[in-house]
Amino acid sequence: MSKHKRNERLFKKVYGLLLLGFFSLSFMLAESPAPAASSKLSKQAWVDSVFNALNEDQRLGQLFMVAAYSNRDENHYREIENLVRNYHLGGLIFFQGGPGRQAVLTNRYQKAAKVPLLLGMDLEWGLQMRLDSTMQFPKAMTLGAIADDQYIYEMGKEIARQCRELGVHINFAPVVDVNSNPQNPVIGYRSFGEDKRNVARKGIAYMKGMQDHGVLASAKHFPGHGDTDSDSHYTLPVIKHSRTRLDTLELYPFRELIREGVASIMVAHLAIPALEPKDKTPTTLSYNVVTKLLKEEMGYKGLIFTDALNMKGVSQFYKPGEVDLLALKAGNDVMLFSENVPEAIRLVKDAFAKGELSREDIYARVKKILAAKYDVGLHQYKPIRVQGLHQRLNTVEGEILRKKLYEKSAVILENKDNFLPLKNLDAYAFASLQIGNAGGNTIRQYLDKYAPFRHFSISEANPSPQMLTDMKKRLESYNAVVVSLHGITNAPRNNHGLNQQVINWLRELQKDKKVIFVGFGNAYSLRFALGFDHQLYFFEDNALTQSLAPQVLFGALPALGKLPVSPSTVYPVGYGLQTAFIGRLMYTLPEEVEMNSQTLEKIDAIMEKAMRIRATPGGQVLVARNGAVVYQKNFGFTDYTNGRKVEEGTLYDLASLTKVLATLQAVMFLQERELIDLNGRVQDYLPELRRSNKGNLKISDLLIHQAGLIPYIPHWSATVEKGKPRPEFYSAIETPGFSEPIAQNLHSIPSLKDS
Repeated sequence: MSKHKRNERLFKKVYGLLLLGFFSLSFMLAESPAPAASSKLSKQAWVDSVFNALNEDQRLGQLFMVAAYSNRDENHYREIENLVRNYHLGGLIFFQGGPGRQAVLTNRYQKAAKVPLLLGMDLEWGLQMRLDSTMQFPKAMTLGAIADDQYIYEMGKEIARQCRELGVHINFAPVVDVNSNPQNPVIGYRSFGEDKRNVARKGIAYMKGMQDHGVLASAKHFPGHGDTDSDSHYTLPVIKHSRTRLDTLELYPFRELIREGVASIMVAHLAIPALEPKDKTPTTLSYNVVTKLLKEEMGYKGLIFTDALNMKGVSQFYKPGEVDLLALKAGNDVMLFSENVPEAIRLVKDAFAKGELSREDIYARVKKILAAKYDVGLHQYKPIRVQGLHQRLNTVEGEILRKKLYEKSAVILENKDNFLPLKNLDAYAFASLQIGNAGGNTIRQYLDKYAPFRHFSISEANPSPQMLTDMKKRLESYNAVVVSLHGITNAPRNNHGLNQQVINWLRELQKDKKVIFVGFGNAYSLRFALGFDHQLYFFEDNALTQSLAPQVLFGALPALGKLPVSPSTVYPVGYGLQTAFIGRLMYTLPEEVEMNSQTLEKIDAIMEKAMRIRATPGGQVLVARNGAVVYQKNFGFTDYTNGRKVEEGTLYDLASLTKVLATLQAVMFLQERELIDLNGRVQDYLPELRRSNKGNLKISDLLIHQAGLIPYIPHWSATVEKGKPRPEFYSAIETPGFSEPIAQNLHSIPSLKDS
C-alpha cells in the first residue's frame, strides 16, 4: 500500500471519530433547551454520520420501500427480513394484517436493519383501512361534508397517535385530488369533494393534525387523479386537460399543501399530454412532471414518493427494476412497492457508470430520506411496546371523535314545511321501511327510542311489482314512514346500486303520507334519488351512522353538513339545510359528558345482586347527563315466574311514589328540625300502633325498606275468581253502590279503595 493511500485511510478514520464526537456533543446539547440552529446542526450531523458509515449498496438501498404484510406465512417474513438485512432497504410499506402481528414483525425487521426503517402505511381513513381489530374513521367524502375543519385536524392528530403506537412514521394521506368526475372509479369517495378550496382546507387540516404530532403526511395523487374514468391500478388513465385547466383546478390543492409544509408528495401513474407529450410515459416516470414541474416550478423540496410500482399504470410497460431506474431518473426520491430491489440497485450502478445518473444527485436524495428518519425520531429508535397495544389503539376518546365526525357530516337536502325535526309525535302513526341490506337493525333500535314504530323491510335487490304493491297495503295505516336506503355502492356503475323502480315507487308513496327518506352511501347516488319532500343523507352506511340518523330526525342532534360534491343541478356543492337541536336526549359514550364507563358498568353487578336476592325480578336502568343518555340496559323479567323478559318497550306501573315524593321529604324536614329521631320506634309517633306487631319498627328501617314487612300483597286477587271480577265487588256500570272507577267498563264498591 502506498504512503499516500495509508495517509488517506488514516485521515478518514480520524475524520470519522471527530465527526462522531461532534455528533455526540450536539446530541447532548439538543437534550437541553438550545437555539434552533443547534438543533438543525444535530440533525445534519446525524445524517452525515449515518451516510458516511454506509457503502454504496447500503446507500442505494435507502431509496426503496417494499410491500410487507402481517397476514402471510414465514416465507414472506424471511424474504422481507433478507431484503432488509442484505439490501439495506430504506423502509417498508405495510398492507393487510393485524396490529399485534405487525408490531412483532416491525420489531423483528427493525432489529435486522443497519439503519432504522422508515415505515409507511396507506391509512386514508385510519388503521382499519389495512388492519383488523382497529378503528375506522370516516372516508374523505364524509369529511368533505363537515363545516368545521378543526374536526379533521383532530382526526389527523388521533391517527398520528395510533401510528406512533404501531411504529408507523408516514401515512400516505391525505388524498387531495379534486374529484370533478362523478364516474371516477378509483378516487370518488376517497376525495374531499369537487370544490378545490374545500379539498385544500381539509387536506391541510388532516396533514397538520398528523405532522404536528410526529407523523409525516403525503399529499396524493400528484398532479391530480380526480378527473379520470379509469383506475391506474389496472391501466394508464389519460387526462387531456390543458395546462391552464390543470393549474387552476388539479394543481391548486397541491400548491396550498406545499405552502403549508407537507412532508411528502406521492406522484400518480397518469398520462397527461399537456405535461408529458411522450407517449406511454406515466407522470411517475416523467422528468417534466417530477423534476421540472414539482421540484423546479412549484419549488417543492420535501420527499417525493412514486405511487406503487406494481400498479398496471406503469408495470404494463416496464419490468421490475427498470421501472425503478426510470422513476429515479424522473426525480423521485423513494421507490414505493419496488418489486425487484437487487435488480434496481444493479441498474442504478450501471447508470452511474454510463453517466445516465448523477451519483451526487442520488446521494442528496439518500440524505433527504435520512433527514426524514431523523424528523420522525428514528435517530432515537425504540422498539414497539406490544403488550397493551390493542387497548392503546382503541380508546374511548378515539370513539368519541369518530362519532363526532360522522355526526357533523349529516346533510339535510329537503325539509318541506320544516317538518324535520319531528315534533308533534302524537299526530303520527310511525313505520320504518328498510330497503336493501342494512347490515343489522341499528336504525330500527334507535327509532324505537323516540317513538313507537312498526318495522318493515324490502331486502331483495330487485323486488317485483307485486311485492311493492303488497308493501304499500301493509303501510296503509301509517301516515309517517322513515325509509332507510341501504346497499348504495361507491362504484358509479348501475346507478351506485340504486333500483330506479323502487325510487319511483317511493315517490308515489309520499303522495298520501309523510315519507322521510334517509340515504346511506356515496353522495353521487343522490342524482338517482331526487324528488323527496324530506331527505337526510349520510355518506357511509355503518352502525354509527344508522344510530345518528334517528337522533337527527327527532332533534336530539342538529344537521350541520354540506354537500361535498354536486350530484345534480338541484343540489350544488356546499348545499345543505340546517335543522336544530330541540331538547330531546341524544345517545353517546359516558366520557363525552365527563362520566366514566367503568364506573357505570358497576350498575350491572348491582342489578344482578338485586335479582339474585329477589329484591326485584328485573328492571330497566337509564343514566342521562347534560342531555345525553350514556347508559341504558334491561335486566331480568317482569315477574318472578320468568315469563316475560324486560325489554326497552316494557311498561311499568309507577307505584309507591308517595314514599319518595311525600313521606321522604316530610321526614327530612322533621329530622332537620330535630322533631323526629330516625332511630326511634313507629309507636312513639303513631300511638295507635302500640298494640300491633308494627309498633317496635324503627323509622330508619322503614325508610330503607329493611323493616321486614311483606313487600307485596296482591289483595286484589281475593276479589277475582277464575280470572273474572266477583260481582259483590265489581260492576260493569257505575251505580251508587259501585262508584269507584277501576278501568274501562269496570267499577268497584267504595270500601275496596282502603280495604
